[in-house]
This record gives sequence, C-alpha cells and structure tokens, in this order.
Amino acid sequence: MSHHPGYYERVNPDLLQRIPVTARAVLEVGCGAGALGAAFKAINPSCVYVGLEQEEAAAAMAAGRLDHVLRADAEDPALELPPLPPLDALVYGDVLEHLREPWAVLARHVPLLSDDGLLIACIPNVQHWSVLEQLLHGRWPLAEEGIFDRTHLRWFTRAGIAEHMAGCGLHLLGLHPRVFQIEQAEAFVSRLAPALPAMGLNPQTLLSGVAPLQYVVTASRRPHQKLQLDGLTLKPQAGMVEVRMRQPLAAVASRGGIGLRLRSENLELLRPDPALPRLLIWQRPLLHDPAHLEQLRQLLNNNYVVIVEYDDDPDHWPAIAANNHLTFTGVHAVQASTEPIAEAVRRYNPEVAVFGNALEALPPPRPAPAAGQPLRLFFGALNREADWAPWMEALNTVLLETPGRWQVEVVHDRALFAALALPQRRFTPTCDYPTYRQRLAGCDIAFLPLADTPFNRCKSDLKAVEATGAMIRQRCTPWASGGGNGWPPAACSTTRRPRGKCGIGASGSGARSSMSSCSDGCRSCGPQAPGGRSTARRLSPSWWSSSRQAPCGSHGSRSGHSTARTAPRASASSSSWANSSAAAAGCSSR
Repeated sequence: MSHHPGYYERVNPDLLQRIPVTARAVLEVGCGAGALGAAFKAINPSCVYVGLEQEEAAAAMAAGRLDHVLRADAEDPALELPPLPPLDALVYGDVLEHLREPWAVLARHVPLLSDDGLLIACIPNVQHWSVLEQLLHGRWPLAEEGIFDRTHLRWFTRAGIAEHMAGCGLHLLGLHPRVFQIEQAEAFVSRLAPALPAMGLNPQTLLSGVAPLQYVVTASRRPHQKLQLDGLTLKPQAGMVEVRMRQPLAAVASRGGIGLRLRSENLELLRPDPALPRLLIWQRPLLHDPAHLEQLRQLLNNNYVVIVEYDDDPDHWPAIAANNHLTFTGVHAVQASTEPIAEAVRRYNPEVAVFGNALEALPPPRPAPAAGQPLRLFFGALNREADWAPWMEALNTVLLETPGRWQVEVVHDRALFAALALPQRRFTPTCDYPTYRQRLAGCDIAFLPLADTPFNRCKSDLKAVEATGAMIRQRCTPWASGGGNGWPPAACSTTRRPRGKCGIGASGSGARSSMSSCSDGCRSCGPQAPGGRSTARRLSPSWWSSSRQAPCGSHGSRSGHSTARTAPRASASSSSWANSSAAAAGCSSR
C-alpha cells in the first residue's frame, strides 16, 4: 500500500481529543508511525499505549514511540494479541474503510474494552458533497488519499455507521462531524435547491449530511451517562481561556457521552436536549449588565447548573460589589484558581472548589544548547509595570555588564521593552497562546516578578507552570510561583536558595552578584524545579459539580443547599462524576 510521504506521521486532532485523558491502556489499530500515540503520551505519560500496524517501516518507527507495537494484519482471524489489560480506548484512525470485513474485526476487538472503555474511530463520509458532485457528472475518480483513496474497500454514511455500531453490540455515544470547505458545501446545496422539494429534502438537512468529510465516532459496550457541558469564555487573552477553560473542559469531554460547546460571546444554549442534564461554566462574569442578568435567568429557567470560573481578586473590581456580589451569590457554585480567591468568595457562596493550573501536554524535550550561545531572558505579562519597575535598574546593570551574553524576549508589555537598556531584545505584541508558548520555549530564564499586594496574592502559578513545562529556569518572587497563595514555592522563589548558578536575587546587589557569577550560563545545571517536568503533568478538569439546589431567582437568595463535592481530577480514573453532574443539573430555580 503506497501513501503520500508523511501519511503515517499525521495526527488527527479531533481523534486525539476523544481519547479519554485518564486512559490507562489504549490499543490503536493501524497506528502508522505512532504519531497519534506519541501525542497522547505527551498528555498522559502513564498510559500503556499499544499499536497494531501492518506496514513494516511504519511499525518500526512506532516502536520507538509507543510502549508496545505488534506488526500484524488486523484482519487475520488467527491473530493473537498479547495479554492486555482491559482497554480504556480502542482507536481506529482512518482504518475501517480499508478493511474487507471491518465489522468482523470490531467483533473480535470489542471484548477487549473495559466496561467503561470507548471505541473511537475516524470514518469517511461517502455522502460528502464532493462525492455526490462527481457522481452527478458520472465520475468516480481514484486518488492516493482522501475519500476517493484507491485503497478504500468500504463506504459509510452517518446512518450506516450508527446501524453497524449497534450491530456490534455497541452504544453510540457520539458522531462528531469533521467539516472542511463549508462554503463549497453550501454552494453545492444551493445549486440543488430547486430540485430538493420534489425529492422531499430540506436544504439544511441535506447540508448537515453532505458537509462532513469524516465522522469521529465514539461508542461503548454499555450506555454512558450523557451530559451537555457548555462554556462561556472571555475573549482570548494570554492563556486564561486556554488553560482555565478550553483545555480542561475538552479533557472532561473526552470521557465520552458529553456534548461540549464553547463560546466567547452569547451562548446559544437555550435549546438543549430536554433529556440531558446540563452544566454551564461561565468565565469571570460581572453580571452587572442587564443582558447578562437576562441570560442568567434563562439559563436557570432551562435547568442549567451554572458554575462561575474565577481566577482574580474578587475584591478588586467595584462592579462585582455594586450588584451585591451577584457574580457569586446568583450561581450554584464557583471554581477558583487559588485558595485566597476561594477564601474571599466563600463570604458570598460556600460552594467553592479550587482547581490548580496545569499544562494540556508536555512539550518535547529541549535540545542541548550550542556552546557560547547567549542566554535568553523571557518576560510575558500584561499591566505589570508596578511589579517590574523596582527591578529595572538592577536588571539593566546585569544585562549590560557582559556584552553579547544576554538576549531578551518580551511579549505583551511594550513599557518593559522600552525600559530595557539592552539592544539585543525582541518585542511581540499581545498574541495568541500558541505564539506566547513558542516565544517562551525559545528562552532560558523566565523573569516573573510580582509585588506583595492583596491583588497579587490571589494570582495563580500559571506562568511558573508554563516555564517549568518548557524546562525553563525561573527568577521570580514567591507570589509569582505560588509561594504566597497556597502552593509550595517553586525553586525560583527568591525566598529559597536557587539550585542553579544564576538568577535574580532578592535585591539589586544580589541580582548582580548571582547572575554574573555563572560562567556557563546555568546550562550545566538544567531546570531543577521541584518535581522536574512532573509539575506540568497534572491536568485538572476545570469544572465543578454539586447536588445543591439552584438559587431562587437571580438575586441570589437560596432555599437550601447540600455540601459541595469536588469533581475528580482528570489524572485519576473515576466513573461517578457524571452521575453527580446529572444530579446537579436536575436542580430547578423558582
């Protein structure tokens, strides 16, 4: 079988996000060169990931990435798989369409799933508009890949997939469309519009069938508790949306049976499936706007459990106090990023849970630096002039005392960039989160100062976690590394002895002496924060569930509540969280 170069190296992001982040054992049939498995191992390094691959060269590459690789034909009825633990996921990425008897293969593999394990497959949609268009012109072109791949032996539609899954004794949890070129699909339907009434077809219904190029299918041996999980985020800014909302909610949704919708503006949430429990995570609402108040009322009237995600000092914003702290009193519960925030919020709502920050996945290991390469200092924050200004004289002194030794990377903060005396510096305006992480990963030391103020004591350790994940040494105050808000201080804390040979000390003189004493740029020391890279491996689901009764109306009064329950962390296996969420969503307001 011939494929385009790099075919076996591709990672389907929609397939990746459906593999449960808590999976302990995964079998991927047709694993190629192991790219998907390697991407998942970066998310969950403790998972035992096993690949089955027929192509010799691809299997050899996969063997260097996965825990075990078996080179064999998946359709061989005599194939005996090695002893495996019960599988939490059985993955077929663009495989079933290449098999002579895909359903027979599934019948042999499905018993390997654990009781709560998921079958996850990416399957092409033969109803795609490009197929129909070619057929209407009397053509069936063959290609090296895509829907018209010459090696495809089986063809599927949405309805056919559902029927075949049921025939294998599986419960269909989701058919997630992968849609590309939506404009072409709409144009195709528009051209057919005059003929559709005669065929009894609705344009919108037809569009939903012809737009998906593929479906990512999730199914299980037994029914899962389903849940509608929605998120209303801030507009993307720094990493708050990604780390506090998008990544953790996607991790929760990977469990299966969970419908996830995220918006940064008004949510179209008011027509959910009436049979589903529903949960909304709302990121930092002020609830002083009449439109927000009306939206809250509608959510409660539609039996949503409403959870506020909050990661800032609640006493800093006058708008919150101005409406009697409705941001906290008018919702079921609050999730916070630090204990000081949680302590402040409990004055208004006792149902508070703390979820620390984590990285979605471990970055690849950093390559060894070249000899004599300058040290690169990173700063990336907004509105921090009061925090960094006292350090600038000492910092400039250190940067200038050894010509050619330093470079500085600044993201977001134009004022700090202008205050630097070093010519070897680069500025990146406020950017998306991947760009921010890329700039950070190219540096050696992260400069993370915060003044000791009530506002900063509520700050989380996100920037320290990001730097640790990228294996970057950090120079920061305790408040920047979590030392002042409930976490153990990082090795970079100025209240602890640094493990490396260089770093900015607690004073200007200390900064100069410690940084100038490092002859090898700390490259031999390496990033030695406590726990090493393991700090970045923790992944907490940014959601919270409670069985408490909904507040009575939008003014925040209550008729009663039960003790709050914290959802299990994504790094631990649990099957009970969905039931607790369902109980919470059954609450009603009056």
